[in-house]
Amino acid sequence: MRQIVDQIINLLQQGITAIFKFVELIWRWSFGQIISTFQSDWQSLPVWKIAVLAIVVVAIVYVLYRAAIELWSAAEQILKAFVGLLMVLVSILPYVLVAGLIAAAGGYVIQHVNF
Repeated sequence: MRQIVDQIINLLQQGITAIFKFVELIWRWSFGQIISTFQSDWQSLPVWKIAVLAIVVVAIVYVLYRAAIELWSAAEQILKAFVGLLMVLVSILPYVLVAGLIAAAGGYVIQHVNF
């Protein structure tokens, strides 16, 4: 049984690692593109390219603002879920304690009571 649980945990770890590597790849590429946009030589560009660059910068700021809002919302939901998980874990403690007491009592009777 322990091997099955270990394999499931290992599979989950590998999946999460792959997801984070993919996310890291996208983040690095995207921020590289954003930085190269902001490092453009504004002074040597014609007026129409400066206008396009300004529109691009405004669009980037808007999209990053939307991403920050969604990230904040997700962080709130994660915190709520974590608090909910902790509440459930605390609420089942009496049942776990009773199960342990029953197992201890049964083990005591099996080992020490003779008829």
